[in-house]
Order: sequence, then structure tokens, then C-alpha cells
Amino acid sequence: MLRFLILSGYFEMMMYLQVSGRLDQYINVHYRYLAVLSMVLSALLALVQLYLWVKADGKKVAHESHDSHDHGLSKLYQRLIAYLLLALPIVVGTLFPTVSLNTTIVEAKGFNFPLSKESVGDPQIQTQYLKPDTSIYFNKSDYQDQMNELKDKYEDEQKIVITDENYLEIMELIYNYPSEFIGKKVSYEGFIYQSKNDNVTDTFLFRFGIIHCVADSGVFGLLTHLPEGMTVQNDDWYKVEGTIQTDFYQPFKREIPSVVVTKAEKITAPENQYVYRAF
Repeated sequence: MLRFLILSGYFEMMMYLQVSGRLDQYINVHYRYLAVLSMVLSALLALVQLYLWVKADGKKVAHESHDSHDHGLSKLYQRLIAYLLLALPIVVGTLFPTVSLNTTIVEAKGFNFPLSKESVGDPQIQTQYLKPDTSIYFNKSDYQDQMNELKDKYEDEQKIVITDENYLEIMELIYNYPSEFIGKKVSYEGFIYQSKNDNVTDTFLFRFGIIHCVADSGVFGLLTHLPEGMTVQNDDWYKVEGTIQTDFYQPFKREIPSVVVTKAEKITAPENQYVYRAF
């Protein structure tokens, strides 16, 4: 019975996340099929456990050795534990709110990004940077092969249109090989984050991204130079067009890619503010 409760509780939680649309805040949407598969398997296994429990509970005890066996959840504390196990995933999945996606998350997490291949400075310094990093999921040669394949995909494009589907892969390319993207036109959308350093306010355009799951999520994007006289506020969403260049970013004490914005249009925040890495 206990196994049935656990499996059915997991099924109910996954069903709720699917129906409510909150699953994409926990895992890469490209892995949704795995979540659906686990949900179906948990439902089937729960039915099997229920059948076995009902069958065993209906049998009469034939041997004395079985008389000492406690079938089912006859004790109060056992039933309480089972009910808690059943309720726990549902309570966590339904009542615990997911965090709102805004600049307070950026300020809390900071810029947690690895060094770029073309960065200047001591390679041993754990500099926080503005790029998604998938190198930890590959060996060195496989990762380089993947980057080379992506470079070939975009090298002939003079204007790069960044979408939800290719956002993370292009950001990783731009930060890994900034010199190969200098002078190219780019368009993308995201939310404004203004970072104040001394007397200078730097403006970034970010998206929240998930590589595999929420554990490796982050905020990814580019430093932007907005048209003169344009004022923006944190958490405002914009679609921008401009030209890629590099700038010396004082907090990191190194060059980073940036965008000289020629056109900026305020937009409504998308229903799903995450972008996901496709492999």
C-alpha cells in the first residue's frame, strides 16, 4: 500500500505540473517527454501495487508464520506516514510558489559565468561572466566539435536573429569567440537589468535560461549601449537591434561582447520567460 501511495502521489504531482504549465520552470522543455514517460510509468506501477495489495489483503493466512505478519497499514502511525508521503509531493508542487523572474533574482544570484576562451587575464581567476557554459557536459574534443559545428552554422550570417530556440547556443558562441562576431548585426529580446558600478550604470538585456534543469539555470545576455537619451527601467522587456562590438567591463577587468543598439522596441513579457538549450 505504501508503494502505491508514493507512486500515485508522484503521478499526481507530475500531472499537475504538466496541466498547470509549471514543468518548464524546472526542466528543459526538450526533456518533457522524459517527464511524461516517468508519469505514465508511475501510474502503471501504482496500479500494479494496488492490485498486489488488494490481492494479498484478500487472502486468508494459511500458515502460523504468517499470523505474525501485519498486512496493510493497520497501525495509526503507519497510515499517517503513508498519507504524509502521498500529500508531500502534492503540497510541494502546488503550494510552494515558484520564484518570480525579475532583476531581484539577478542581484541575488549575481553573474555566475565561466571564462571565455578569448578572455584576457589570469586563466586561474574565477571571473564571473555572462555566458551559458555547456563544456562541463562534454569532453574537450567533443565540446570543440560542437562549437565548430555551431560556428559554421552562423559564420556567413551578417545579421543574426536570436530566438527562444537558439538563444543559449548563440550567446555561448558570442562569448567564446567574440572577435568572430564583431561587426555583425544582431536582434534579440529580453528584460532590462541595470548594474551600478561606482558612478557608471551599465545596462544589460537578459533572459533566464535552463541548460538541463533548474540547477544549472542562470541569466544570460549582453551588455547594451542604448541610443542617447533613452531611459529604461529594470524588468522592462525590449526587443533590440544593433551591432556587436566588445567593451572593457571594469568589474570583470576584461573585454566582453556588447551591442550598440540602433533600434529598441518595448514589448510585453512572454508567458514563458525561460529559454532552453537544445542539443
